[in-house]
Amino acid sequence: MPSVTPDPRPLIGEPLALDLLNTRWMEEGRIRDLLADLGGLAVWLDSTGLSGGYAPDTRLLRHTLQARDALAATVDGSLAEGAPLVDAVLAHGRIRATLTATGPGEIPEFGNPAWGPAWLAARNYLELLATAPDRIRTCAHESCILHFFDTSRNGTRRWCSMATCGNRAKASRHYARSKDA
Repeated sequence: MPSVTPDPRPLIGEPLALDLLNTRWMEEGRIRDLLADLGGLAVWLDSTGLSGGYAPDTRLLRHTLQARDALAATVDGSLAEGAPLVDAVLAHGRIRATLTATGPGEIPEFGNPAWGPAWLAARNYLELLATAPDRIRTCAHESCILHFFDTSRNGTRRWCSMATCGNRAKASRHYARSKDA
């Protein structure tokens, strides 16, 4: 069932950990926060495909915000600073190895299901670190706080979106050149 409210964020579809970080974004010089209420949590769950397994409630929101803060401390701060915070989220779940008819698999298990989305986002961050830690990026535009996983062939992507932040930076440089001329 599609969400009643469309996702208002300018960048969606990033890996789960970065998508959770992107629930905060800049709009007209102010920080917007999708997770300011349960309605926004419902939009995020729907946008990430988690709405089928989790119903938004205050505990789930609190745990998701804790995971977002932990990821922000790590991605925007330092690994040493954020690692204990991410570990605190990861302590609420585990992966159980399984064998299925199609081969080996993994099933996440949680002591409390309200930790599910938070734990999955923290686990996804570990996967990104194991895959290509240097490809976890923050948009290069000075007034943007969005994050992305650089999947470009040569690994030189700088903007969350070329259509928005990249275009603004190019326009700003062009204006500065034409003003000096």
